[in-house]
Amino acid sequence: MHCFCKGIHHLLRLWMVCVSIFINHGFAGKMKIVEEPNTFGLNNPFLAQGSRLQPRVTPYPVSGPAHLHRLAGKCFSLTESTYKYEFCPFHNVTQHEQSFRWNAYSGILGIWQEWEIVNNTFTGMWMRDGDACGTKSRETKVIFVCSASSKLAQVSEPSTCIYSLTFETPLVCHPHSLLVYPTLSEKLQREWDEAEQARYDGYITEQGYNNLLRDIFEDAGLLKSQKVKIKLPEVAAASTDTHNSLQKCTEDFQKQRDEVERLRALLTQHNIPFDSKPNEAKSTVSATAKDQHLRGDIGLFDPQ
Repeated sequence: MHCFCKGIHHLLRLWMVCVSIFINHGFAGKMKIVEEPNTFGLNNPFLAQGSRLQPRVTPYPVSGPAHLHRLAGKCFSLTESTYKYEFCPFHNVTQHEQSFRWNAYSGILGIWQEWEIVNNTFTGMWMRDGDACGTKSRETKVIFVCSASSKLAQVSEPSTCIYSLTFETPLVCHPHSLLVYPTLSEKLQREWDEAEQARYDGYITEQGYNNLLRDIFEDAGLLKSQKVKIKLPEVAAASTDTHNSLQKCTEDFQKQRDEVERLRALLTQHNIPFDSKPNEAKSTVSATAKDQHLRGDIGLFDPQ
């Protein structure tokens, strides 16, 4: 009897093993293997729409030295520690966590907007309006360094949510490769020449000269425009002509000076005093010039 029970128990175990094998084999073709989605790259089709990288603004048009335009449409990556950084010139900078965690981080560190210009030289690219970082947005400055090949060499975070990328390339090895003046149109070059001459002659202040240069760089698409519409003083608004250029402004200034001389001669001819209160007149002119300066004029003043 004991042997019979033992045999039954053995048959039951064998039957359970067979059933298990049959089930696994029969449904193997219908089993779905779930793998963690790859979170690397923009707009990954394997991720839900809410998990994809969403740029906050559209990149600005390609600008700057023509020989650097060939970098547009290309991307360069660098892996440091557990993060992979990807720099796409004239597009954006992204950061991707090299991890198999289900919520591995991917984010935008900045979107192409404008150049940094110092002393007639391009000193870096600014990628701004990246992912939110507290009350501000992440932004990245890209510095160009001469090298035998093009590659993303280094990434750092000098201050919270502001990153610095070093991009090496042979495209900036020539000593004039990052000069601003050669990249401008002939019209903007003439405007720069006029500004230089006006500063040399003393027609404009150093601040006025810098303001003119910024306008030139904005017109060239090198800097993000910060121009605002300013309501002109009533005296200036009475003129039918606008100072579209430094040359036009100088011509109008000379015409006004000639008109003043004509009126003085007319007053003298009729024995009418015209300089009885010089201090008050000077004070009025000074106050008007100061008011115009505060309203945003470019720093013009009478050299006489």
